[in-house]
Parts: sequence; C-alpha cells; structure tokens
Amino acid sequence: MEFKDRRVLITGAAGIYGRWFAEAFAAEGARLCLSDNRAEALAETVRDLKLDPARTLTHATELMSEASILELAGVVGREWGAPDILLNNAGIYPGKLLLETTTEEYDTILGVNVRAVFILTREMAKLMVAEGVKGNVINVSSGASRKMRPSRVLYCSSKTLLERLTKGFALELAAHGIRVNAIEPGFAAGSAVSPLSDKHISEMTAGIPLGRLPTGADAAEAVKFLCSEKASFITGTVLAVEGGNSIRA
Repeated sequence: MEFKDRRVLITGAAGIYGRWFAEAFAAEGARLCLSDNRAEALAETVRDLKLDPARTLTHATELMSEASILELAGVVGREWGAPDILLNNAGIYPGKLLLETTTEEYDTILGVNVRAVFILTREMAKLMVAEGVKGNVINVSSGASRKMRPSRVLYCSSKTLLERLTKGFALELAAHGIRVNAIEPGFAAGSAVSPLSDKHISEMTAGIPLGRLPTGADAAEAVKFLCSEKASFITGTVLAVEGGNSIRA
C-alpha cells in the first residue's frame, strides 16, 4: 500500500467528501489528522469509520480564525513534524442573491473557501520544508469555478480564485519538491453545513451527463492518484471528477 503510514491532514473531515477521503486513506494504512469545526461530528466519524485512535489526530478547527488554524498547525508539528498530504477539503456552498447578501456573509464564504486554504497551505508547507518532506497539497474545488449561477456568485468566484491559488502555489513550492493540485469532485447532496433544497438536488442530479451521483471512490481515487508516484510529474493541474456535470449547457 503506497500510503501506508503517510500522514494525511483532511479539513472538513466530518462532511460527505471528508469522510470518503478519510475512509480511503485509512484503508491504505495512512495516519490521519481530521479537522472540522464540529467536535462531536469528528468523534462520530472516528467511531463510524472504526479508525484507530492511536493513529488518528482530531482538531475542532474554526477556519475563520487564524489562531485556530495555527493551533492545528501546532498540533501537526508536535505530533508529526509535518504532514505528507494536506487535503483542503472544507468549503461552504451558500446561496443568496447579491441584494440579500451581507458583507459578513461575503467574508465568511471567501474566508472558509479561500483564506483558510491560503493559511493552511502556508503553514503546512513551512512544516514540510523544515522537515524535508516532498509532500502534496490537494485543494477541493468545483466545476462552478468555470460557471456562474445566480445566487451562487460568491461560491463560484471563490472556487475560481482557489484554482488560481493552486497554480500559483504549485509554481512557488515546486522548488521544494511539494506538488499542489486540485480536483473538482462531483455533486453530492446531504451536507449538514450547506443544506440544499430538494428542487436544487433534483435539478443538479438530472443534469449529470454520465447519469449518476458520485460514489465515495470516485474523488478519493483521483486524490490518491495525484498524491502517488504515478503523478510525480503533475503539479498545478485541476482534475474534474464529476461525470461531465460542469461541461453541460
């Protein structure tokens, strides 16, 4: 198993994709650090996935708080020295029209989806460089980065910026042997953080060209590929794993 004993930090780990990623890396024998702002949900994730507490770190991280993110970095540094993989999975998907959106809501969307990724990548890259770890950073983006939808303007914009950061960070960290890539995973309904209406879910599902919702393995296999030796010459790329959803009219 290529990822046995690799140290993997996953944000938004108690969410749908976060659990899928945690399960996939645990099955490979990786050591996990699971981050989410919901401490009880994190504990539930560890129990549900039957993760070994001796090989699993958890941290209730408030991604709008730089102090909380730095606290997470401190835990990782003390316990591991550095991660091998940072999976910036956490994100929020609010839906409001411009005339209804407050400045505070703007700050939250960009804060969680972009600013937190910047801080986490900076801090984890510092640890990797100090420890001589030629690691991987994976940012979870969305096909929305290439589209614009009413009421999702800030979300779409945040993912566009995230992909530009991915490419920029890839350029800067290449000198240290650290690769930075992004994936655009498929539409998955059921998030407790960003609830969606039944109508929205039905419309989104009906429009997926390959005719099905994603499974847990779809995005997880893409992440593992990008972090593997098979992808050792890939950095700064964005891989869409969403059944063609982002290319439909």
